[in-house]
Amino acid sequence: MAKRTKLYDEHLKLGAKIVEFAGWEMPVQYSGIIDEHNNVRNNAGLFDVSHMGEFFVSGKDALKLLQKLVPQNIEKLTDGKAVYCQLPNENGGLIDDLIIYRLKNEEYLVIVNASGIEKDYEWFKQNADGFDVKIEDKSDEYSLLALQGPKAKKIIAKLGISEDEQPKFFHIKYAKLNGADILLARTGYTGEDGFEILTKNENIVELWNLILEKGAEFGVKPIGLGARDTLRLEAALPLYGNDLNEETTPVESGLSWFIPKDKDADYNGKAKIIEQLKNGVKKHLIGFKMTDRAIPRHEYELYIHGEKAGIVTSGGFAPTLNENIGLGYIEEELPPGSEIQVMVRNKLYNAKIVKTPFVEKKSKKMDNI
Repeated sequence: MAKRTKLYDEHLKLGAKIVEFAGWEMPVQYSGIIDEHNNVRNNAGLFDVSHMGEFFVSGKDALKLLQKLVPQNIEKLTDGKAVYCQLPNENGGLIDDLIIYRLKNEEYLVIVNASGIEKDYEWFKQNADGFDVKIEDKSDEYSLLALQGPKAKKIIAKLGISEDEQPKFFHIKYAKLNGADILLARTGYTGEDGFEILTKNENIVELWNLILEKGAEFGVKPIGLGARDTLRLEAALPLYGNDLNEETTPVESGLSWFIPKDKDADYNGKAKIIEQLKNGVKKHLIGFKMTDRAIPRHEYELYIHGEKAGIVTSGGFAPTLNENIGLGYIEEELPPGSEIQVMVRNKLYNAKIVKTPFVEKKSKKMDNI
């Protein structure tokens, strides 16, 4: 049976259309995907992302464990700093992608994808053998909101945390909202400026309604998973299970710039990843725009000069651009402007490779550490 977040009844009150996603009953849309998408780009949107997982990693060997688990150099994190990471297996393929926050010395928060909570937790424990470390999966105790868009900072200020007190991009801080203890992070999955708000389950319904009430003057709306997907696709942010999986490495996935070349500590898959950084790869994640009228979808085939050359991993209509766009893997490295084709219902439609992101990110670039 699918799980429900603590906000399920609130979604129904707001007229949400509910679908099953990663084992959860979640709102896919309220007023409509395009309307919600545009509202996040122009104003602000509030997402229930409580299906995501939260691990707390602490103890004398917490840093040592995290250094073993990810290619990024967690040793460089200072208190309150975050970094986007990949979680490779021993062959360099990706078990998941995640964000690691250093809360304080020897204490870290790890946000993982909903579909990966159980397997990630087992992987963490398996790798922690012999380490003096405590790994706590508190996913069932916490709820998570994402407030995204250019007016998000004004809404948080209206709630009592001034812009000067708000965390910088890819930072996190302890705070209070409406008397509730929260962790406020300047992170998101839309390409817009915004925040993620983590709190205990008992606080979430009141916070959700308060943000919608106080944010009304700034045009905030509740946003479903449909617009979350179109927003992240325009920003070319990869989706685990589509663009990332255990058969692809971070180098093949276009994430090389997140991988430090000077990290001395060993980590799972390091030999494979470093070898690919030096010698290149045989498949490449590309972004493309359709030049013919057709919509690319997940698992549609990609062609070069009429020959099958790869597969679409993510695709759809981009409301900001009023164009159809996609991400996919091809075997040949081609520059932007190169023509490719997409097989849609047994017919080839033309497209061209473009630089990503498709829409310029309003948030600052993630630090490569």
